[in-house]
Amino acid sequence: MTPEDLHGTVLKQQAKHGNYQHVFNVCMESGCVSCNSAAVVEALEAEVKKRGLQKTVCIKRVGCLCSCAQGPMVALDKGDTLYKAVTAADAPAMLDALDKGGRVEHLDFSSKQPFFSRQLKVVREHAGYFDPEDLDDSIRVGAYEALRKAVTEMTPTEVITEIANSGLRGRGGAGFPTGLKWSTVAKNPSTPKYVVCNGDEGDPGAFMDRSMMEGDPHRLIEGMAIAAYATGANRGFIYVRAEYPLAVKRLTRAINQATRTGLLGSRIFDTKFAFEIELRLGAGAFVCGEETSLLSSIEGQRGLPRPRPPFPANSGLFGKPTLINNVETYANIPTIINKSAAWFSSIGTAKSKGTKIFAISGKVHNTGLIEVPMGIPLRDIIFDIGGGIPGGKKFKAVQTGGPSGGCIPESQLDIPVDYESLMSVGSIMGSGGLIVMDETSNMVDVARFFMEFCMSESCGKCVPCRVGTYHMHEILQRIYDRQGTPQDLALLQELCDMVKNTSLCGLGQTAPNPVLSTLRYFKDEYTNLIHSTPTTEVLP
Repeated sequence: MTPEDLHGTVLKQQAKHGNYQHVFNVCMESGCVSCNSAAVVEALEAEVKKRGLQKTVCIKRVGCLCSCAQGPMVALDKGDTLYKAVTAADAPAMLDALDKGGRVEHLDFSSKQPFFSRQLKVVREHAGYFDPEDLDDSIRVGAYEALRKAVTEMTPTEVITEIANSGLRGRGGAGFPTGLKWSTVAKNPSTPKYVVCNGDEGDPGAFMDRSMMEGDPHRLIEGMAIAAYATGANRGFIYVRAEYPLAVKRLTRAINQATRTGLLGSRIFDTKFAFEIELRLGAGAFVCGEETSLLSSIEGQRGLPRPRPPFPANSGLFGKPTLINNVETYANIPTIINKSAAWFSSIGTAKSKGTKIFAISGKVHNTGLIEVPMGIPLRDIIFDIGGGIPGGKKFKAVQTGGPSGGCIPESQLDIPVDYESLMSVGSIMGSGGLIVMDETSNMVDVARFFMEFCMSESCGKCVPCRVGTYHMHEILQRIYDRQGTPQDLALLQELCDMVKNTSLCGLGQTAPNPVLSTLRYFKDEYTNLIHSTPTTEVLP
């Protein structure tokens, strides 16, 4: 595909799309598909055909419309009208409403409520309003324009400078400066070089990357291609867990489409730049979310972490310089190239630029995907965007960062959501899971649950993580069963410090966070269980 071909496709698709008077955008991501949104598509298409409206009404299969608990979701035209919990039987009513200029009352879901109005969509700027399985429709909303600009108008150094100036930090959890990582790989003279995407999203309650891979796969491919051009790589790998079959299907289709049309392969946009991408499926090991374990898995070895240094930027995949970022990080790249580093860095805080996608779940009214500017207070996310706590219950805690994160109490809810602020209260940004808990939650049980997860997912390579998580879970179980002692609390604290400071990889180093944060803010729940009388049986 040449630059002229890309421009021609945009014009052709915009003209085609402009011929429709109305477009029904039906969510076809995993959440809504599980609620049978496919039947809604079929019913709408049949009703449109029955009424002879094929030339004026379009039924489009699209990505996530954010409010996952209300699925199947349908957005009419540009989203001013949203429908929730749609069934196939509602198709006639939705078409009738077009003639009446109104809405379907029992399906109406206001797009003006804070859950939608307070979001700022950068990564997900077009999500839900194009068909992710249709390359031409993706190009209509801007796909591959940033890649064209990068390889035909910018040098690799200029691309890296733009990313560095944007202030983008890795969205996988650690928040490492993206531009610095890219420049390290670019400066390494060794070849070949690799670009790897970490799509192994394993945190309980997290589905941000899955949504991006299902709903906008070409954006991920484009971001990786720009990264490859900037760093001098010619081969890339997307590592995604096999439990994401729809993401795998759409990524496979997107890679094939891009390769077939010359957006991947040799002489991309009639330049000397060449890049190809392969998909690698993980078997669901949580530890493979750690970058060195992921690289071992791609190489065909058991997914075990490696000591660092050397870091992957110097010696990664097959011992060669390797750039690793997660899905959301790569998905930010096209917007930065298109709109400029200055535009991107105007969003967020002094040290945390841009937006962050969260999967908000748990004891909160509005669950689903949200994209918000860095620096927004946690309280606004939970009580404004999230709609507060259902059932008249009181808020108790929110956990950010998945099993590696901490539990944040109400007294800390006014902190801004950025990397440093979350760390200061004992949590982390993580990949973006956000679980809300109400007054019915037992925080010792919460810590026990996440410790059991980390214990089960430990690869076993290093003793502190393998043995330490087991003993921490054993103590938490004993306390929860009201058989703990004051000495157990001291030992638990000591084990947390040991595991955190001596484990080989990020899994062990962050596994104590839920325990440490609950001890810090909810210690009375531990002491109450220790000093209460256990239930015992009297043996005959």
